[in-house]
Parts: sequence; structure tokens; C-alpha cells
Amino acid sequence: MKRLLPLLVVLAAVSAGPADAAGPAPLAATHATPVAWSSLTAAEQQTLGYAKDKWESYSPDRQQRLIKGADRWEKMTPAERARARARLQRWRKLPPADQARLRQRYEAFQKLPPDEQQHIRDLYQKYQKLPADQKQQLRERWKNMTPAERQQALKKSPAPSPAAASKPPA
Repeated sequence: MKRLLPLLVVLAAVSAGPADAAGPAPLAATHATPVAWSSLTAAEQQTLGYAKDKWESYSPDRQQRLIKGADRWEKMTPAERARARARLQRWRKLPPADQARLRQRYEAFQKLPPDEQQHIRDLYQKYQKLPADQKQQLRERWKNMTPAERQQALKKSPAPSPAAASKPPA
């Protein structure tokens, strides 16, 4: 359970991914066949209309990611779409170096065991419920810690063991 706070920040930034799903390739890219624009549903064509002129130049894997994203987009509520648009705008404003760093952290998170991932999500939800002033205090405290102090702080909040997770709280 290393780098807890940075991973929590990454979760907030990329939890649902960009709205147009044209972000980084998945870790295990598929070897898909090209998809003709005409084979897309009317809803997919409408959602992906911005890409129509470039569609044939996209790799099959990118086409598949865009289709998957369009299908996800259609299932979102208006509020979810607004949040996704806001996340995408924040993402686009980040310098490329920060985008690359966040992608690396996201990939590292994806490689964690499911119980550790869940533990991080739980801690993040707990953090989100804190008042703004307490969040700011935690961020400042983390920022001012040495690497050794950060490691010590992370040891105080270990991920639950699988055996402990199955036991009811006392």
C-alpha cells in the first residue's frame, strides 16, 4: 500500500476516464479489425460525429475504444456526462508530462490486487466526505512530509488482509 495519497488523486482524475474514450490504449490492447463508419449505429455515429472525417485513419484498437466510449456515453445520465466533460477539460489542460505521470500511476493502480484497490477506493470515499478545511490540512501535511514520513504514514493505514475482510467488525 504505497503512495496512497497520489493514488487517491489519480483515482479522482481518471476514475471514469475521458468522455470521448480516446485516451491511452488499454494495458492489453486487442488486435481488432477495422470498423467501417457505416457499420456504426446511428447513436454511435452521432456521438462520434467529431471523428467522422478521421475515422478511417484511426487504428482498429482506437476505433474499438471510441465505440466502447460512445456506448458508455449513451448510458450516462446528464449529470454523469457533465462530470465527464469537466474531467476531460481538466485532463486536456494538464501538461503532457503530468498526463504521462498520471497514466503511469493509473497503470500501477490497475496492477494492485483487487483488495488493495478497494481499500484505496474506500479511503478515497472517506477523504471525499471530509470538510474542505480538513482536506486542505491533509494535503498540506502530506506535501510537507519527507519521503520517510510518508512511508510511515502509509504503514499506519494498511490494506486489510483477505481473512480480515471476511470477518464482521467487532
